[in-house]
Amino acid sequence: MSRLILFNKPYGVICQFTPEGDYQSLKDFISLPDFYPAGRLDADSEGLVLLTDDGKLQNRISDPKFKLPKTYWVQVEGRPDEIALNKLRQGVVLNDFKTQPAQAYLIDEPSNLWLRTPPIRFRKNIATTWMSLTLSEGKNRQVRRMTAAVLFPTLRLVRYAIGKYTLQGIALGEWRMLNDSSSTDEKR
Repeated sequence: MSRLILFNKPYGVICQFTPEGDYQSLKDFISLPDFYPAGRLDADSEGLVLLTDDGKLQNRISDPKFKLPKTYWVQVEGRPDEIALNKLRQGVVLNDFKTQPAQAYLIDEPSNLWLRTPPIRFRKNIATTWMSLTLSEGKNRQVRRMTAAVLFPTLRLVRYAIGKYTLQGIALGEWRMLNDSSSTDEKR
């Protein structure tokens, strides 16, 4: 029976069980053996990470050919206009590739969002805006590169969903286990 863990990864945690440098690792939060992350999330990003004890499920979740959409809440510097949002929606040319079209729209700051430690930098004269960005691909630091390419640098990045799985009801640093990828079994 496949088991899937939905983990709300804090800022500064690396997506591996082996400690590295001064970073916390998955081992600091999940002590179950034989679980492996299905994909990665940078240390300076927060939010949903899926882990499984089933290699086939891990491959299906992380393999780009299955194109599980990933939804991010992104706090950017400034206020993106329709021109910038349309560029994200059509795909952005980066140095090494052109991104696939994304779903991009402005949102209010998520009401269930936790405080980040350390907090993002605050600039009195520069507004910040939240947007939702859904991608069907996931290259290295892609969201940050995309928002920078349309001149609205990312200040904070939270992955809210991967496919049908979301952070709903999972506190920062906590996890929920699903058996058979459907029913809730355990929460920590």
